[in-house]
Amino acid sequence: MLRRLTLTAAASLAVLSAAAPGASAAAAPIPLPLLHDVLGMKDTEDRLTVTTAETGNRAANGTYELKCDPAGGTHPEAQAACDRLDELARKNGDPFAPVAQDRMCTHQHGGPATARITGTWNGRTVDAKFNQGNGCEISRWREMEPVLPSVR
Repeated sequence: MLRRLTLTAAASLAVLSAAAPGASAAAAPIPLPLLHDVLGMKDTEDRLTVTTAETGNRAANGTYELKCDPAGGTHPEAQAACDRLDELARKNGDPFAPVAQDRMCTHQHGGPATARITGTWNGRTVDAKFNQGNGCEISRWREMEPVLPSVR
């Protein structure tokens, strides 16, 4: 849906630019990467590999492929996971950002669960690790549900 909107916007921009009165015939075209940045379009497909271990749920442990826009892959909740990533990006900017080094975290341990997400998302390389080692990491994991499985 988002791609259709951006393509429609790009087409409209091209038509309006061509029809603008007094437009110079010698005007340089907008480079495609710059046009994609302005319109929020992506050149690459969102494709992530999610690997989880020791979650306490055998069915949730393993490796899943997640594709977004359109949602697909082997992830059990692909559409919900892609929607959550988009929501977190709007809210925080980077859903894969690690816990800040200077952040105060509670000294609670949520268990041995670990996860790693690698691949490409929104045109950038992702290599993020998750665990349940303290209150901040537990919160970070929970924010990524359903991209990551629930371990409660």
